[in-house]
Amino acid sequence: MSPDALIAHFVGASALILVAAHAAGWAARKLRQPYIVGQLTAGIALGPSLLGSMAPDAYDVLFPQEIGTALTGFAQFSLVVFLFAVGYELDLKLLGDRARTAVGVAAASFVVPMAVGSGGALLFWDQLHGLGMPRAPSPSMVLFAGIALSVTAVPVLTAIVRENGLARTVPGVVAVSAAGLLDVVCWTVLAGALLENGGDQALGWGWRVALAAGFVAVMLLAARPLLRRLLWRTHLEPSLRMALLIGFALGSAWVTHSLGLHVIFGALLAGVVTPREPDDRLDPDLLRPLHDVSSLLLPFFFVVSGQAVVLNGMGVTGWIAVLVVTALATVTKIGSGTVAARLGGLGRYDAQTVGILMSARGLTELIALNAGLQAGLLSDRLYSVLVFMALATTLFTQPLLILVRRLAARRPRGRTDDPSGPPPGQDGTRAAPVPELG
Repeated sequence: MSPDALIAHFVGASALILVAAHAAGWAARKLRQPYIVGQLTAGIALGPSLLGSMAPDAYDVLFPQEIGTALTGFAQFSLVVFLFAVGYELDLKLLGDRARTAVGVAAASFVVPMAVGSGGALLFWDQLHGLGMPRAPSPSMVLFAGIALSVTAVPVLTAIVRENGLARTVPGVVAVSAAGLLDVVCWTVLAGALLENGGDQALGWGWRVALAAGFVAVMLLAARPLLRRLLWRTHLEPSLRMALLIGFALGSAWVTHSLGLHVIFGALLAGVVTPREPDDRLDPDLLRPLHDVSSLLLPFFFVVSGQAVVLNGMGVTGWIAVLVVTALATVTKIGSGTVAARLGGLGRYDAQTVGILMSARGLTELIALNAGLQAGLLSDRLYSVLVFMALATTLFTQPLLILVRRLAARRPRGRTDDPSGPPPGQDGTRAAPVPELG
């Protein structure tokens, strides 16, 4: 295929991806579902399992193998920008008076699903072998199975919190704060799992850990003050400042990828070390274009993720695995989050709201799964199973929240034996506003 033909195919495929993904996201929002649900569904629909099966000739014309590298490059670029914004917005000061409760919820929402996921992988590895996995699991594979059940998607969660009027309530504050803490833990553990399977294998595992730790230290101790001086003491135009910071995020992503930590970790780290305004305020001139760019280009990531979903080869074993894994992912997350929130002093319905919110996985789960697939920790069939789990748990979030709200509204008034407090969404506790990226 000539270069001109490749460019024409890429332009046409890009037009289809952007229109289909954002139209599906709009439709999902009309159905009171997160935007990501529609985009992920569109990505799977444009993949080989649906479009490739129903119209193979059209699929080959729209998505020839030659443009796969370009699509993957756009997907990785969108991830870097998106995760840079996530790292920049990460603010554990939201904990406030509910710090103890949020820490307890984060710990329980990590430990219980991690134990169940890792233990289940060891106990049922023979069945997983039927999904294309090797006969003997490596420690990284077992660890990754636990991470797959432990992840909570902060961007999707914050969007759901806002859309349900929970941003200024106790359960909303606790859930967002706990999810932020959980994000830090999960990304750290995932980094350890990927270090064993990625990077320059000429370097031993210990050397790569040491280099990664050194890079983090340089970013925190040197890059952060340099950025503070650059952003606060110079008067750069907003467009130039954004270009320099995106370049900084891309460079950081390249370093972590070279160390076997995937580009996602470098992008997150770059966002974390980027200083806020002198009054600890997020820079709107930086944040707004970051959201615009990532929202525009993230459909490429959904389509690339959907290309790896294999519906035709799932079989009975695969669909049974989807049901089992989804049930485990839902019960462990909602149960552990609810119990921890209850022990932290929240009422019954507020605690249930927190547990349900912690079960939303969405985009963060897809990013982790994509990294695991590239590192060889997942087979294509097991990847498909976990993608459907991520989609199902995100879909369940809104209906379950509505159910809890209705139960809270129906409880008898004036009871003295129910310390649940007001129904979710009616408490006056304030939380810092959180942008919608989901």
